[in-house]
Amino acid sequence: MKNNKQYLLLQQTDKKLEAFKDLKATVVPAKGWVNTFRTALKMSLRQLGNRLNIAPQSTKEIEEREANGTITLNSLRDVANAMDMQLVYGFVSKHESLEQMIGKRAKELATEIVMRTNNTMTLEDQQNSKERIEKAIAQKTNEIKSEMPKYLWD
Repeated sequence: MKNNKQYLLLQQTDKKLEAFKDLKATVVPAKGWVNTFRTALKMSLRQLGNRLNIAPQSTKEIEEREANGTITLNSLRDVANAMDMQLVYGFVSKHESLEQMIGKRAKELATEIVMRTNNTMTLEDQQNSKERIEKAIAQKTNEIKSEMPKYLWD
């Protein structure tokens, strides 16, 4: 990577993601976390509502919004505080690291670029060998990873 500052930021962010890796396998309860914790604490809708200064029906609506994915982080934070808990959220990468994610995307782009050029050359009866194409893709991938151009995520 040409930009040391960008590389350092990438490394630091990857380090922060490490804390969430074990959570990848966590399954969200069907009724949501609010309902699960409230039930585990043997807290009624009325009791949680009182702690939130809202009606029991509004508490039920919060649980429903969480279960269907339309709740806000502020609402979740309020509920967590009312249950003497802390809301923590983050992202879990589908890859081993952000560098791996960038590498995958760079290879996709490089393949697209090289194959576009190769198709033009094929039409002109100047087709490259498979080895040459693979080498060109690898070189273009490294170039894209190094420069991290703005079009990387287009």
